[in-house]
Amino acid sequence: MTGNPPDDWQKVKKRVQRSDAERKLRSVVSRPVTVVVIVAVLVLGAAAGITAKLRTGATTHSNSRCQNAFVPAFFYGAGIWTQAAHSKPAPKVMILDITGMGAGTSPVPHFQSVVRQAKAAGVTILGYSSTAFGVRPLAQIEADVRNYKAWYGVTDIFLDEVRGVGSQLPYYRTLYGYIHGVNSGSSVWLNPGSYPAEAYMSVGNVVMAFEGPYASYTSIRVPSWAYHYSPSRFANTIYATGRSQVPNAISLSRSRNAGYVYVTNRSGANPYNGLPSYWSTENSAITAGCPDSAALSPSHVARLAP
Repeated sequence: MTGNPPDDWQKVKKRVQRSDAERKLRSVVSRPVTVVVIVAVLVLGAAAGITAKLRTGATTHSNSRCQNAFVPAFFYGAGIWTQAAHSKPAPKVMILDITGMGAGTSPVPHFQSVVRQAKAAGVTILGYSSTAFGVRPLAQIEADVRNYKAWYGVTDIFLDEVRGVGSQLPYYRTLYGYIHGVNSGSSVWLNPGSYPAEAYMSVGNVVMAFEGPYASYTSIRVPSWAYHYSPSRFANTIYATGRSQVPNAISLSRSRNAGYVYVTNRSGANPYNGLPSYWSTENSAITAGCPDSAALSPSHVARLAP
């Protein structure tokens, strides 16, 4: 199905950008530099050298350049879905947003069709559900979880509008438990748009550690604790990015331990209503030097191990 979405879908399908206050990092922490000096002493008359080793960051920080592209598919047209899903390589993840809030009240045949095609191409689909910064009733989100599964065969969930503060952790812990109770082995993505309290790593398989424009992305600082986790636990979304800025955006995302990345030149109220003009080039750059088998796979984020 192509053409325009139904009027009721157009009415509710509006992405509202977070204010700068919501996007700002809640914790600005410089990455520490740890100096470890290991001294070997002489034993039994055999001379051994003295070794000094400088180490930055945590020992679990990966130097791997392998990343996955993902797509916030907040668009309707079947042609755009096909273009994204049949990219070479295909994005590992696409986020399905039906209403701008969740799964809606009834299945939409158009989305059932494009989801089937994307899944057949090997793409993992996440069902979008807003938490309204921790105030949306749990029952509504739980209904989204059930309906995405029943109507679209989607069991992985993207929880949007997360504040990431410690006081709301019980709310997200309840959701995480419910989603895994309904869909065993599923992946839960959280989107605070910046680094949350570290405890949120226990209630989300992947954390959207940045969502914002390139102009802000260049100056963020990564908290030191983030380097103790696998890159497969973090995603970065960078919009309003010019073509010439893409290489640096991707390079920064790698240095910041992000295993999933999406960059787009689009901006405005919904910078995700289509693919970036340079999508093919970006997709190739993100996965450059990584055979598909070596890239992060969705199975790598189905557990909470660092």
